[in-house]
Amino acid sequence: MELKLLNDQGQAASNVVAPDTIFGRDYNEALIHQIVVAYQANARSGNRKQKDREEVSHTTKKPWRQKGTGRARAGMSSSPLWRGGGRIFPNSPDENFSHKVNKKMYRAGVCSILSQLAREDRLSVVENLSVDAPKTRLLAQKLKGMGLDSVLVITDNLDENLLLASRNLPNVLVVEPRHADPVSLVFYKKVLITKPALAKIEEMLA
Repeated sequence: MELKLLNDQGQAASNVVAPDTIFGRDYNEALIHQIVVAYQANARSGNRKQKDREEVSHTTKKPWRQKGTGRARAGMSSSPLWRGGGRIFPNSPDENFSHKVNKKMYRAGVCSILSQLAREDRLSVVENLSVDAPKTRLLAQKLKGMGLDSVLVITDNLDENLLLASRNLPNVLVVEPRHADPVSLVFYKKVLITKPALAKIEEMLA
């Protein structure tokens, strides 16, 4: 598999040979869907809290007498059938939303995503990506000159200038290879990988 090596103008200067075991996989939609859903679910925190009929503020007095009113029987205002009553099966803060995904499945899913990105011409390689100062304007101009607006940058070493310059750009994310998650790979229109980071990804997913 050959990936495009871009220059500073965003033009393909040459090609980089990448292993087919990582960038030449078949598109497995079911597996990609599974790892994306699992990643989002594992990031979810169980912080919802609802009250049951013991916890709501209410009186224990019987609303009206049992018989003779023509209305339905009622014992307490905390009944789940009443407005302001407690929930029958309330959500608790310790609710667990996590999904289990095996390492082999996760790696295969990431490889499938990378392969599809390469086939769609959404994945490219650069020698290096850096800015002279931690200025958002410098990085925005650099990416605009390369024809990139929504991009995930995967670099081998997080340069402080590059990281600080990217924080105010809503459609730009700079990460290390180990933090390149499946949701970000799918979300951004383009994925830009530095050459040293490409070697790290090959080592991680081999």
